[in-house]
Amino acid sequence: MESMVTAQDVVETDLEYICNNLEEEFRKMAGSRLLITGGAGFLGYYFIQSLLAWNEKVPDDEKTHITVYDNYIRGIPDWIRNLSDNPFLTLVRHDITNPLPDDIGIFDYIIHAASIASPLYYRKYPIETMDANVNGLRSLLDYAVQLKDKGNPLKGFLFFSTSEIYGDPTPEYIPTPETYRGYVSCTGPRACYDESKRYGETLCTNFARQYDLPITTARPFNNYGPGLKITDKRVIPDFVRNILSNQDIVMYSDGSPTRTFCYIADAIVGYYKILTRGCAGEAYNIGVPSPEISMRQLAQMLVDIASEITGYTGTIQFEKSDDVQYLTDNPNRRCPDISKAKSELAYDPQIEISDGLKRSFIWYTGNKEAIEA
Repeated sequence: MESMVTAQDVVETDLEYICNNLEEEFRKMAGSRLLITGGAGFLGYYFIQSLLAWNEKVPDDEKTHITVYDNYIRGIPDWIRNLSDNPFLTLVRHDITNPLPDDIGIFDYIIHAASIASPLYYRKYPIETMDANVNGLRSLLDYAVQLKDKGNPLKGFLFFSTSEIYGDPTPEYIPTPETYRGYVSCTGPRACYDESKRYGETLCTNFARQYDLPITTARPFNNYGPGLKITDKRVIPDFVRNILSNQDIVMYSDGSPTRTFCYIADAIVGYYKILTRGCAGEAYNIGVPSPEISMRQLAQMLVDIASEITGYTGTIQFEKSDDVQYLTDNPNRRCPDISKAKSELAYDPQIEISDGLKRSFIWYTGNKEAIEA
C-alpha cells in the first residue's frame, strides 16, 4: 500500500476484505435483526459499516437491520452520525448498566461490546466497568431467556471478554490456548476489568447450559486499526499521536513486553464467525499468533512508516510514568493460540502487521476528528 492511498481507500479496502471473508456468515444473517451494545466504539466502527456494506449487495428482504445501544459518553462520533439516515440502522441512546428499555423489541442476534477497554479509562471508572460487564450482561442474558420463552429464540449471542482474563501466563502457556485458566489478580488496578470479564464468561457459560441458548464468547488479543480513537490511551494510538504532533515517541517502560497485534478487519471477521458459527457456551481466542514483537519494535515500525509517508524525523524516548501503577499487573507477554478458532470457525487472519500499521497510520492522518475527539 503506497502513501498516496487515502483514509477512505483504507476503509473501502477493509470493508471489501471483511465482506469477502464473511459471505457465508452474512448470508446466514439474511433478514435478521442485530443488536450491538456499545456500537459507537472501536469495534462498532467496522461491525456496523461492514454489515451495511453487505446490505448494499443484497435485496431488501436479505438485508440485516442493526440497532445500536450506546450511552455516547464520549460523544457521538462523526462516522456513526453520517450513517444515521440509513434505513437499516437504528441508534438508541442507552446506558447498558440501566434496565433494558421496555420497548426493546425482538432481536435475532446480540453482540455485547459495551465496556470500557482502555486501561487508563477502566481504572478511572472501575465500578462502571464492572457494571457493564456484569449487570449489563445479566440484563441481556435474562432478555435472551425471555425471547426463548415467548417462542422467539436468539440465533446468536456474542459476549466480548478479553485476553486479559489470562493474566500473565507462564512461558509454557505462550501461545495461550483457551484451556489456560489464567493467572490474574482479583484486587489489582486492572482487576475491575479482568475479573468482571471472567465473571461475565461464567454467566454466559451457565446461561448457555441451563437455558440451551447460543451464547458464545470472544477473547480479543490486541486489536488495532481504523475506528480506535487516538485519545484511547492504548499503545498504538499513543505512539501515532506523538508522531502526528511531531514529537518523539515516549515509552513509559523499557520497551521489552511483547504482544501480537491483530488488525481490526481480521478481528471483525473472527467475531462474526463466532456469533454465527460458534459452539454454545464456548470461548474463542481472536488474534494472530505471530509475529510476537516488543513495544520497542512496535514503536520503531511506526517510526519507519511515518518517515516513509510524512517524512517524520522523531526518535524513541524512554521515560518513567508519573502513574505509580502504570505497569502494575501488565502482562510481560501476550500471544494467542488460535487453533480452536481455525478448526471450528475457519478463522484465518491474513493481514500482516506491517500492512495493518500502515493502513492505520494512513487512516489517522486522514481523520483529524480522531485526533481531536
